[in-house]
Amino acid sequence: MRTVLRHAAACAALSALFVLPAYAEGTPKAPPAEPKAGAAEPKGGAAEHETQQERMKRCNATAKEKELKGDERRAFMSSCLRAS
Repeated sequence: MRTVLRHAAACAALSALFVLPAYAEGTPKAPPAEPKAGAAEPKGGAAEHETQQERMKRCNATAKEKELKGDERRAFMSSCLRAS
């Protein structure tokens, strides 16, 4: 009888591991905050609101202009993406 109870408890615990994450995925999430009407736009060449993809394009173009390759390119890209 004890082993049956142990198996039942183990099955219940395993079921909870699979059911709870599926339940959590179905819960509604808060919508992303929208920028305020008076929010400042980037000025000139400032990259304040630049996306990761835009930064990658800009840094890649600069590295290509400088004809960087290998470790030099990797170091440049790392510092360029960090500075943005």
